[in-house]
Amino acid sequence: MTTADIVRKLWDLCHVLRDDGITYHEYLTELTYLLFLKMAKETSTEKELPKGYRWDDLSGKTGIGLLTFYRATLLHLGTEASGRVQGIFVNAKTSIKQPRNLETLVKEIERLDWYSAREEGLGNMYEDLLQRNASEKKSGAGQYFTPRPLIDCMVRLVQPKAGELVQDPAAGTAGFLIAADRYIKAATDNLYDLPAREQEFQKKKAFYGVELVEDAHRLALMNLMLHGIEANLVRGDTLASDGERLLDADVILTNPPFGTKKGGGLPSRKDFTYPTSNKQLAFLQHIYRGLKPGGRAAVVLPDNVLFEENTGAQIRADLMDKCDLHTILRLPTGIFYAQGVKTNVLFFTRGEERKDKGNTKAVWVYDLRANMPSFGKRTPLGENHFAEFEKAFGGDPYGKSRRKDQGAEGRFRRFTREEIKARGDNLDIAWLKDESVHGADDLPEPEEIAAEILEKLRIAMQEMEGLQAELDGEAYE
Repeated sequence: MTTADIVRKLWDLCHVLRDDGITYHEYLTELTYLLFLKMAKETSTEKELPKGYRWDDLSGKTGIGLLTFYRATLLHLGTEASGRVQGIFVNAKTSIKQPRNLETLVKEIERLDWYSAREEGLGNMYEDLLQRNASEKKSGAGQYFTPRPLIDCMVRLVQPKAGELVQDPAAGTAGFLIAADRYIKAATDNLYDLPAREQEFQKKKAFYGVELVEDAHRLALMNLMLHGIEANLVRGDTLASDGERLLDADVILTNPPFGTKKGGGLPSRKDFTYPTSNKQLAFLQHIYRGLKPGGRAAVVLPDNVLFEENTGAQIRADLMDKCDLHTILRLPTGIFYAQGVKTNVLFFTRGEERKDKGNTKAVWVYDLRANMPSFGKRTPLGENHFAEFEKAFGGDPYGKSRRKDQGAEGRFRRFTREEIKARGDNLDIAWLKDESVHGADDLPEPEEIAAEILEKLRIAMQEMEGLQAELDGEAYE
């Protein structure tokens, strides 16, 4: 049995819970609790769990006794366990109301081919479950799940190295941290090329970050654990004091949440020069200020960050002063259908110590949006779609490779800092005429179109709330 077979079987179990009115996202969270108990047994790590609250204690019960014990187990592990176990189960509660449904889940999980799952990697299996959840429109998980081909492209270009501190200040389900770990392990023979002390650093200290949403945080902890990473992943708010306490990083890889701060208002960070209710602009400040001298970042941001005036223009100018913003990748549409916004990846390097002026001499822009298919279920995004961009980017993670301006008909062009300043520091640069004509089979799903419209309305409302809060002088909570 392959990982895909196991994931399909696990996902099919969600139909068992339909009668209980459980959503896709609730199902994945529910499944995480049960899988943690089962995997602890399969990986011989049950010593982390209190005696009497393990898989065999659960699977040995039936009926109402099973459901009652399951509820007690969630409460006990969330309050009495320690470390990452408590982090996964804190405030855990079950949405299952029918004992027979829980009994079916437990029995079906018990029947799975766990030998094959271990051989192929429990972490890979769990990542596939997260990806499956994100691809289901009704789950709403697309808002925090970055497609794996995009994550892997960003990691390959930034090239994290052993010994470096790698941060994700909006970790979601920890996809960037895990991809960075995978990249480093591939370059070091699964860390065996490193001395013992450096191996210990990679396993316990190299990766860290913050996640605001409790359910996403627990999924991230589970994902990291199954990949053998003991990252310091805080549940908190990067735009508040939690972000101020983060260590400066060698590498930051992230996809911050879109929109404005709920209820309007401004970040409570005391170290921000430019207060703004736009979460992406606030995250951008955190990222370039949180890099070590010479540190590098790759961050997914929507178009509005590139063209918003006033504070937005000031933050972009500050970014280009403090960092070398060497590359912008204009992403194709349909990648983040849940948000319904157009996105980009910004690649930049923090200037050397005491050099916070004039670091950006030119910005290279690669247009992967014009004349591209509309991505979605019919046309899935793959690593092959980034091949030409990666070739144009070159092998230097600091963006210093020899590059060629492809001219007005090409996808890759160079714009000097003076040209950008003349545009009012507007970085929303496009030159290709989009001549793609999408037929009926190429159009996004109706749900995607509806989601795009609703999300644009939601963002507009949030921006209006944020503007009103600024005008009223309300404090950020």
